[in-house]
Amino acid sequence: MAMTVEIKDNKLYIEIDLEKPVRSSSGKTLVVASSRGNVETTAEVDGKPVTIGLNAYIKP
Repeated sequence: MAMTVEIKDNKLYIEIDLEKPVRSSSGKTLVVASSRGNVETTAEVDGKPVTIGLNAYIKP
């Protein structure tokens, strides 16, 4: 999983690689991108790092 994060013009931009769809742990959806939990990034707000937890999925 490659994720890049950038703050520009007071907006947070997240770019993450799409993956081959895999069943979620519940089996209700197919995950196509995930940070696999909370990830501290290099982006900062008020001098503190932004932490992101991201899941993107589709319904089968």
